[in-house]
Amino acid sequence: MARYTGPKQKVARRFKEPIFGPSKALERKPYGPGEHGRSRFTRKSEYAIQLDEKQKAKYTYGLLERQFRNLYKKANSQEGVTGENLLKFLESRLDNTVFRMGFARTRRQARQLVSHRHIVVNDQIVNIPSYQLQPGDIITVRPKSSNLEVITEALEHSPKSKYKWLEIDKKKQIGKFLHYPDMNEIPENINVQLIIELYSK
Repeated sequence: MARYTGPKQKVARRFKEPIFGPSKALERKPYGPGEHGRSRFTRKSEYAIQLDEKQKAKYTYGLLERQFRNLYKKANSQEGVTGENLLKFLESRLDNTVFRMGFARTRRQARQLVSHRHIVVNDQIVNIPSYQLQPGDIITVRPKSSNLEVITEALEHSPKSKYKWLEIDKKKQIGKFLHYPDMNEIPENINVQLIIELYSK
């Protein structure tokens, strides 16, 4: 399974956001990596700004370029606003939803749980992290996996449900994907319009 395996803290410092989860590196070095990281006078072109926003979205949701481009094409072919469609497709991925429900502490951890067959959708084991959920889908932890330390610890430390499009029962380790989220409900700091402008060139 293709995924990003490079240095996470450098990426977080590059975007000045903890996109892989809480980062002590950002507290110690709140500036970009490399010899020009401390410079205050770096002026970026419009293209560079758009590219950075796309890269941030890719790293945040754990997609590689081909996956991300294909998702953009799918969003662009659907009715409605392309940017809103793109974020809805990103949020309705199974690995992202497992993370949002608190079954995993990071998206990377959620992707591993799905790949290792610990997650069930509508009473069927699904091991495809990019699986697109539909409104009404029921997501549960596989009964044989309910006592896994990684899952129980994640549930203990996860905050109370704050996502209107999800319904979660932590004790039963079950959740429901109620509907696609609206853009203003998604907490990620991503300017999707910049991404659309980049791909539209």
